[in-house]
Amino acid sequence: MALQVPRLRVMPHSQLSEDSYHSLLISLLRGMAALQVAAAHLRAEFMPGLRGMEQPALWYQALAFATGFAHQAVLVFFLISGWLVGGSLLNKRAQADAVKLYAIDRLTRLWTVLLPTFLLILAFGILTGKIDPRQVDFARENAYSVTALAGNLLALQTISVPQFGGNYPLWSLANEAWYYLLFPLLLACAGGKYRGWAALALALAAVLLPLQISLYFSIWLLGAACSRLRLVCGAGTRLVLLLLTLVLSVHFRLTGRNDGLELDSFVQDLTLSVPFMLLLCSTVVKPSGAVRLAPARRVADFFSNFSFTLYVVHIPVLGLLAWLGDTLIGRSRMDASHPVQLLVFAALLAVVVLFSYGFYCLFEARTHQVRRWLKQALLAPQPGLRAM
Repeated sequence: MALQVPRLRVMPHSQLSEDSYHSLLISLLRGMAALQVAAAHLRAEFMPGLRGMEQPALWYQALAFATGFAHQAVLVFFLISGWLVGGSLLNKRAQADAVKLYAIDRLTRLWTVLLPTFLLILAFGILTGKIDPRQVDFARENAYSVTALAGNLLALQTISVPQFGGNYPLWSLANEAWYYLLFPLLLACAGGKYRGWAALALALAAVLLPLQISLYFSIWLLGAACSRLRLVCGAGTRLVLLLLTLVLSVHFRLTGRNDGLELDSFVQDLTLSVPFMLLLCSTVVKPSGAVRLAPARRVADFFSNFSFTLYVVHIPVLGLLAWLGDTLIGRSRMDASHPVQLLVFAALLAVVVLFSYGFYCLFEARTHQVRRWLKQALLAPQPGLRAM
């Protein structure tokens, strides 16, 4: 049997179809990444730090290791976002009103989840006594202030305001929202009558934005660029790329910088991103007729659909659970002295996931309806618009 030499092909359109292996892999990874972040923060909020324990039990060491990949999970979010969001705009940029449609899609994607989440944070804050509903605060440094709320809606958290309500995972949404804005500006620089203004806006953003946000835009762009690539290779090459991705993930989990997407972590994250994206490019292959992927796709799509809601609301829910523990039984921290605590951990994670799914059904699941209504209200009728 002849050895298949890997070949990288540039495709005329971004690979966004749902009938290839890569679509299943993307859905699976989005759901797993959100679960990983929620599990990591649950352990950090309710259980002791591994480094502070003299002789941690083997089961707890395994739990700490398994829930220690939140950094890599956020990196996956950015790469997949570049692939899906950037790839979609690349495909549609020549269409009429492409930028307007893109803006509506991105705003509804964020605000349909963020607005109800902020109301949830306010409700939990009033319930737990962190907020006095009789007072309205505009102090920028107050995480519950009107200023902080408005700043988070405008993606200014970690730039000029704190994350609203202490919901610290919102830091990554500042990166995400700015990448949504920077990408069409970058495309406009390639041609068109507004390329001068677009270049000026990009230069201004480079000066005003924190350096780490601008630097990690290249990671997001890698995802967008790879959506136009297909790696033609055999199963052996895919296996090598998978093993390389897993080995690098574990290596950087144990020895790298995992506190956030910072300047010091950029090289390691870029190193991990390359084999991961090549692996994704190698799965742009349709299953054969004998392959049955429907059960796996249902599971992957289920968790992928509410992964954004889970990412955004899990910290407020964990805060409420901690308050209930302190109020009802006098403590919320677990001592990790017995394996039964693993069952408690699993039960708490299940509560977070179930709450997030219910919250998704109420709000994020309505995104397409809100999006369709806004397009019909704000844009002139166009062929095919009602079907989008």
